Amino acid sequence: MSVPQPPEPIPGARLLFSLDPAVSHLNHGSFGAVPISVQRAQQRLRDEMEANPLRFFTQGLVDRVAHTRRHLATFIGADPDGTALVSNATTGVAVVLQSLGLRPDDEILSTDHGYGAVALSIQRECRRTGATSRVLPVPLAATNEEVVQAVRDALRPGRTRLLVIDQLTSSTARLFPAAAIVAVAHEHGVPVLVDAAHVPGMLPTTVTSIGADFWVGNLHKWAFAPRASAVLVVAPQWRDRIEPLVVSWEQEAGFPDRLEWQATQDYTAWLAAPVGVFTLRSLGVERVRAHNARLAAYGQRVVGDALGVAPELLPEPGGPEVAMRLIPLPPALATTIDAARALQQHIAERLATEVAVMSWNGRGWLRLCGQVYNRADEYERLAVRLPPLLAQR
Repeated sequence: MSVPQPPEPIPGARLLFSLDPAVSHLNHGSFGAVPISVQRAQQRLRDEMEANPLRFFTQGLVDRVAHTRRHLATFIGADPDGTALVSNATTGVAVVLQSLGLRPDDEILSTDHGYGAVALSIQRECRRTGATSRVLPVPLAATNEEVVQAVRDALRPGRTRLLVIDQLTSSTARLFPAAAIVAVAHEHGVPVLVDAAHVPGMLPTTVTSIGADFWVGNLHKWAFAPRASAVLVVAPQWRDRIEPLVVSWEQEAGFPDRLEWQATQDYTAWLAAPVGVFTLRSLGVERVRAHNARLAAYGQRVVGDALGVAPELLPEPGGPEVAMRLIPLPPALATTIDAARALQQHIAERLATEVAVMSWNGRGWLRLCGQVYNRADEYERLAVRLPPLLAQR
């Protein structure tokens, strides 16, 4: 089986970022990378804020945030009136959980592909309310039909108060059939929270077509926005029940203002987020998506080959559109979260390469991403240097 060819670099794209050229940044999915133009836009907003803080916060800021929200909601195909800006997807999840009014007989159902911080948030809310958390195992190679059936079988109408699923998982780069899962859950009267942290910018999506009760997505990962930029989309029947984690002066204004207004927080990341979307569109949204997915697939193959992983054993749970790929590590490596973090740091220090190392279901996985600032030779160098490093451990 031949190795897939890498895409042609997008001319000039690498120069849009201020990343350290001495490091290979192959882990865009964790914290993203902010283009220089977006950094400068945010700095101009900070300069405006510091020139006259009272005017910045009291004269039109609520309207400016609302205008930004409408722009970003349009980008993801969401209802602007049902969209609120939040700092990150995990914050949006916490807002939803504490707004549900859980009781001791309730349960929250999630899958074993969920993001670690989201799982911790669920556990905390269950401890606080007496509710129960139940985790549904889903095999990495399960078909979409098998995933939907597993969810259908796991639902407990009358007890399952919320189903939490990922649209695209962080730990396993698995793309779930979100709309089909939502439809099945709604047949049983169960509301659904979709964690789509990696979706905005990477994948084409229309949030309204998914039909979820709650949908959260980060803009700072694949949409080139400054960090602390994300959206929470809420279905109409839930909006009056959404409460902020901290009450401030827009509390009586209702959703989404009551959620967005948090007094003296730094709003410049939100206000500069449309510049990130503009940058993505300037490069060509579809062009960037195709480039990144193809580059990640190339990186997976060359590194996988170097580690002795047969091509048929390289998972592709996200499909050809996903710009994150997994490579199984030797069985003894990264079998715990702490071991995975230690190995990730070791690779960064010894190979000057930033990757994600995951521990999922007792197995270590290397997650590689593709972005417009990456080049094929970065994955090729990793393929040469990684096997002897792993052999030492």
